[in-house]
Parts: sequence; structure tokens; C-alpha cells
Amino acid sequence: MKYLITGLGNIGDDYLNTRHNIGFAILDAWARASNVVFEDRRYGAVTEIKYRGRTFRLLKPSTFVNRSGNAVNYWLKKEKLGQERLLVVVDDISLPFGLMKLKSKGGDGGHNGLSHINMILGNGNYSRLRFGIGNDFPTGMQVNHVLGKLSQEEEKILEDRLDLAINIIKSFGTIGTELTMTRYNKEAKSLDNDAAKQRGSEDR
Repeated sequence: MKYLITGLGNIGDDYLNTRHNIGFAILDAWARASNVVFEDRRYGAVTEIKYRGRTFRLLKPSTFVNRSGNAVNYWLKKEKLGQERLLVVVDDISLPFGLMKLKSKGGDGGHNGLSHINMILGNGNYSRLRFGIGNDFPTGMQVNHVLGKLSQEEEKILEDRLDLAINIIKSFGTIGTELTMTRYNKEAKSLDNDAAKQRGSEDR
């Protein structure tokens, strides 16, 4: 059983540690923990992780976020995989920073990367792990927010969430999207509530 796990982000030093590169950050963390390295291939950097009889092909597109569909489509065809074996890890401004939510399908939610993937594949029938980056920005400043560097607090929250993100991806490949949603979406929400309570106590 093989799966394509695509983390969205932009290549280049200018985009390191930005909110739009959360997808890259999560895949990088899993690669480090598994002692594997990414290799530059067509349309992106790829590596492979084996877990419980499953093979996870990790992809960080080199097409920039707005053309992510080209990389996803190429690697799905190369690996001979259907969309049910695809998981896209993506930043999401509609969720508070650090909150994660797994979905089995859907629209693009205003995200240019998902929009291009949907356009190239012809639909949104693939799973996506949404990682919240918040929407605390003035009107008209969305681009500056998503391409902005993570704050120290956000870096800490991301670090604390990496293991959970990786476990969600592993679960997607072992028990499927629906059971993973049932198991982890509630846990992710609980973590966010606990963090919010802690921040509230620190502010008092």
C-alpha cells in the first residue's frame, strides 16, 4: 500500500519559517525523525518512509504553492495512485494557529495551492490535513500574513504539534481518513482548547 503525502509550501530561503510553508515543515520533521533525506526530483523534493507495511511517498513541490497541482498530478500518475491515496498538508487561515483538522474532501477555502490542485485534478476529492495559521491580520493584508515569518510563540506551538501531525498522517495511511477524523480531530481540538486556557492564564 502506497500513499502520496504532499506538503504545500514555497521553495527558497526567503520562504523558510513562513506560515505558508507549514506543509513543508511537517514533512521535514517526519523525515528527520525517520532518518531519511529529500532528493530533488521532477516537480519537487521527494523521499520515502515505510510504516506498518505502508509506503509513504513524501513530496514537497518545487512549483511554488500556486502551481502545486502540476506536482501532485505528476506524482500521482508516476506512482500509479488514485486520489484516495493522496493527502495534502496545507496551511489554513480559517483555523486558529496550531489547530489541525483532517478532511476527506472539499473546496479550496481560498487557498491558491488547493485551488490549483482542484483545477488540475478536476475535483477536490482527496484528503487534506489543514493546519491553522489564524487570521489575525488587517483587511487586505492576507498575503503579508501567510508569507510572514512565524513568531516565537507560533514556532513553539508548531513544535508542540509536530508529533500529532505526523501521527495523523500515519493514521490516514493505516486506518483511513474517516476513522482518523473520528480519532484525531477531537484530540486536536482538545489540545487547542488547553493551549487557549493556558494563554489566558498567562495573560492575567
